[in-house]
Amino acid sequence: MDWYVYQRGSSPIRKVSRKGRRSRMKRNLLIVLAVCIAAGLLWCASVFGRINSAATTNPMQEADVGIILGMAMWGDKPSPGLQERLDYGLELYREGKFPRFIVSGGLDRADYKYTEAEGMKNYLVEHGVPENAVILEDKSTSTYENLRFSQKLMKSKDLNTAVIITHTFHGQRALEIAQELHYNRPELGLTDSQVMSMLKYKTREILAYTKWKMQQLFL
Repeated sequence: MDWYVYQRGSSPIRKVSRKGRRSRMKRNLLIVLAVCIAAGLLWCASVFGRINSAATTNPMQEADVGIILGMAMWGDKPSPGLQERLDYGLELYREGKFPRFIVSGGLDRADYKYTEAEGMKNYLVEHGVPENAVILEDKSTSTYENLRFSQKLMKSKDLNTAVIITHTFHGQRALEIAQELHYNRPELGLTDSQVMSMLKYKTREILAYTKWKMQQLFL
């Protein structure tokens, strides 16, 4: 009877065995977690390097159109960051790099009077660009849509080449999307920002670039 109870009870050997398995599982989970963190950090460092490597096309060839990618409106006016893109676009336009603009961006908020595209057009016209030299693309809500919808407008108006105008931190993703969409020799016109926090925007761009690469992989 005593022998039977001992056999049915908890075996010290079994207790040690279970503890050993739990210990190995915890160790393996920690190793997997450490590998995932290391891989994530390496990926972020790689993306950060790509973001910082983007530069204005040099030498820049004359193109049919300059596409200004949208940013937030502040009420009826472009935000300071968007004004930087517009001012750089105006600089390239006055240098004769392209004769027309496509301004691309949808409505930020339902209570806003203008879409990003409309706000950009107003700004360009106020600074001397003829209205008929500015084409509106006012439906997009992302960089991918900016470039895809602008490409459709280009095809409808027999425009073949473009300079894509945005900020430096945004240039690499914009270029890769344009290449994915089979733009004809897309060029970049990139400006640095004096008004935006690069820590904030480059961090956001790492996440946006990662999302883009995942979409590219699965789609």
